[in-house]
Amino acid sequence: MSPAAPRHISVLGREAVEMLNPRDGGVYVDATFGAGGYSRAILDIPGTQVIGIDRDRSAITGGFNLVEHSGGRLTLVEDRFSHLADICAAQGAAAVDGVVMDVGVSSMQLDQAERGFSFRLGGPLDMRMGHDGPTAADVVAKASETDLANIIYIFGEERHSRSVARAIAVARKEAPITTTQALADIVGRVVRSKPNEIHPATRTFQGLRIFVNAELDELHLALAAAERVLKPGGRLVVVSFHSLEDRIVKDFLNARGKTGGGSRHLPEVAQAAPSFQILTKRPITPTEAEVSANPRARSAKLRAAERTTAPAHPADRLPAWPVLANVMRGG
Repeated sequence: MSPAAPRHISVLGREAVEMLNPRDGGVYVDATFGAGGYSRAILDIPGTQVIGIDRDRSAITGGFNLVEHSGGRLTLVEDRFSHLADICAAQGAAAVDGVVMDVGVSSMQLDQAERGFSFRLGGPLDMRMGHDGPTAADVVAKASETDLANIIYIFGEERHSRSVARAIAVARKEAPITTTQALADIVGRVVRSKPNEIHPATRTFQGLRIFVNAELDELHLALAAAERVLKPGGRLVVVSFHSLEDRIVKDFLNARGKTGGGSRHLPEVAQAAPSFQILTKRPITPTEAEVSANPRARSAKLRAAERTTAPAHPADRLPAWPVLANVMRGG
């Protein structure tokens, strides 16, 4: 039903929609609408309804044309995907047939210099997926050296995090760090890379971006929300792009897909009935052809599961890692 050729091809898009298995009359949530790749593919199935969610206003406005051509089958909501249960209820869809998520920063955001996500494009040090809250520049300016090191180590998996944090602390005394280039230059002076390795600033930028947007907390909450809204037989499909995200998805599904406990030596432990049947024993990864066409796809992993009739499990407690509000007030 697409009115024109899509501007963006979703990573693992064909595989994700095949796993979602949309059907006539089904209601589906595209929890990270972006450029609408998944939504277009779902809407190509006659009779489907899609609720598209994105916290980025530019993604929502960019989807207005698709809304117009959907014949009332696509609704777009500007919000965080962690709120998807409330969003579905507000749209009169307390239970849905499928949820698909493409986690992390989008290609559109990376390619817009003014958004400040990429050190390869000069721009303000922003990194916000939405349009509210502190920017990455605010965090770099106000966070303590210890907090910066923890943020860069935990969320960026940068083993030189202490050196990077120290370099930032020294540099910001001389002048505010307000651009992507300024931060990349600072990191490049203390993190070395060999030819053909990732840019020295990659992990620091990843850590700050994830922290500024609370991306991992959002993912934890969104997975639990999807569990609550999916009908029995409804499917959850998640595409992630680095190990931190994939580990969260894997652990979530494994915890909810377990079928028993105990052994012949130990009594069986009471355990909630499985709320998901895992469909991907191993994650689906892009083909060589897709990676060749889109190098950003190289680290993508797709995991999928089908909702059972069991009640949703209690929501997991969020990990005790740095939180934006606490860091910004010095807590």
